[in-house]
Amino acid sequence: MTAPAWGGSGVLAASVAAVNSATDEELARGFADGDESCLAEAYRRLGALVFTVATRKLGDAEEAKDVTQQVFVGAWRGRKSYDPQRGSLKTWIMGITHKKIADALTRRSQHQRNVEAATVAATPATREPTTSSDTVLDHVLLTDELEKLPEQQQTVLKMAFYEDLTQAQIAERTGLPLGTVKSHTRRGLIRMRNRLEVDGGTP
Repeated sequence: MTAPAWGGSGVLAASVAAVNSATDEELARGFADGDESCLAEAYRRLGALVFTVATRKLGDAEEAKDVTQQVFVGAWRGRKSYDPQRGSLKTWIMGITHKKIADALTRRSQHQRNVEAATVAATPATREPTTSSDTVLDHVLLTDELEKLPEQQQTVLKMAFYEDLTQAQIAERTGLPLGTVKSHTRRGLIRMRNRLEVDGGTP
């Protein structure tokens, strides 16, 4: 797999324009001591590597950009725990990278389980060999709640519920970025859940 080009200049707020000629050891000590120019230089030297590893593991350039930002923000906030005597800055930052990637994959799995659970709950009654009034009522209720969502949230959820499309397939069908499809799905499900909870609690 060929990783997308590194476009990280806009990922971190720190300026990365200036090139620091410090050795790796000097950079590591400056980073640990809180020298912001060393944060910028570490980002310039290691940002592309972090982004490439994240992209290869996650298969999503937008998510990899988020993880890259989390890595450097996390490293900077936790710099007091870094001891240059115990290892290189590169090794320490790559360790953070692997942890952030694992966290992202865990969140993705949890999100996928939530989507699958919601999809099962919202499966149209016509797929079930039952004609009970309760099931029909549930279907009508869910269909009604779907219609109340913003158009793009409706579109992605209908494709997931009624056509069994994955988020990647929905992105391909609609032309929307995968991250946008995920956002619309999450927001739509949360809105439906909140509305159904409110309605369910109404005497």
